[in-house]
Formats: sequence, C-alpha cells, structure tokens
Amino acid sequence: MAGIADKFDKAYEEKPIAELADAPVASLQGVSDSDAEHLKAAFNIKTVRDLGTNKYFLWAQAVAKLAE
Repeated sequence: MAGIADKFDKAYEEKPIAELADAPVASLQGVSDSDAEHLKAAFNIKTVRDLGTNKYFLWAQAVAKLAE
C-alpha cells in the first residue's frame, strides 16, 4: 500500500485498503467537499471505489493511455 495512503487526507492514512475504497471521495487529497458533491450529482459517485470503477473515467483513462 506504499504510496497510496499519502494520497488521502490525514484522517484516512492509517486505514486498511478496504476502508479506503469505501471512503468518501472528499477523503482524497485535493478533492474538496464541493468537488465531491459535483461528482455525486453528475455521476452518482459517492466513494473512492465509485470513482475508480466509473465507466466514463475508465474510458477516459484508456483513451489517454492509448494516446501515449
């Protein structure tokens, strides 16, 4: 899990990976409560797991990788 914990707010840095996946999106460093609300309204994304498995984000990531 090296390198993952420091991507989260301090309150989440010691949590196990399963808890990080189910943590609110705003627990990610750099994601504000307002950003999280926009993700929830637009894509029904409430957790880090939702964000990481959202088909639109996965499609965009695939296109970006293929463009490299």
